[in-house]
Amino acid sequence: MTVIGVLALQGDVREHLRALTALGVEAVAVRRPAELAAVDGLVLPGGESTTIARLARTFDLLEPLRAAVRDGLPVLGTCAGMILLADRILDGAAGQETIGGLDVTVRRNAFGRQTDSFEGPVTVRGLDAPVHGVFIRAPWVEAVGKGVEVLARVEVATPHGVLDRIVMVRQGPLLAASFHPEVGDDHRVHGLFVDLVTQTVTQTS
Repeated sequence: MTVIGVLALQGDVREHLRALTALGVEAVAVRRPAELAAVDGLVLPGGESTTIARLARTFDLLEPLRAAVRDGLPVLGTCAGMILLADRILDGAAGQETIGGLDVTVRRNAFGRQTDSFEGPVTVRGLDAPVHGVFIRAPWVEAVGKGVEVLARVEVATPHGVLDRIVMVRQGPLLAASFHPEVGDDHRVHGLFVDLVTQTVTQTS
C-alpha cells in the first residue's frame, strides 16, 4: 500500500491525514527523519511557514527534507507548504528558511491578513469541475520557472484593477497550492497527489 506522510510539526495535520485516509492510502504523521525515510510521498500542510521551518530545524528535519526533495520524493505543499517548497520568497520574515526545490517565486501573505481570508471556486487543470478554494492568509505565485506547470489561477480585485494570480503549480513530483484542499470533503486535489505518488513509485520500482 502507498504510504504518504504529513509533516506533523504545526498546522492542518489532522485534516490532511483524514483526506488521505479517505482515498485509501496509508497516511502517517512525520516528525522524525526515520519516519520521513519510510514514506512514498509527503504533504507539507498549511500553518505558519516560519514556525514550521524553525521546528523542522529543531527536530533535525530540515536537511533531510531538502535531501528528500532533491532525490525526487513527491511532495504536496498547501498554503504555508507552498511557501516552504518555493525557491524564492517575497515579503518573507527576516532569515526565513525554506525546503526549496520548486522553481517559483511566492509572495507570502499575498491575499492579506486573516480578515482578508476568502473562499471561492478554483478551476484546476486535470479536474472536471472547480474545487472549493479556502484562502487563509494565503500566498500566491508571482513567477514560475520554465519547468513549472500552472494548474490554477484566480482573479483578485486590487486598487490597480483585477489581477490574475497563480494559485496552484506542479513541477515534476512537486505539487503546490495556495489554498486549503484539506478543508471539507472534496478530496480531488489530494487525489491528484496520490496519483502522482503512485506514478512515481511505479517508475522507480
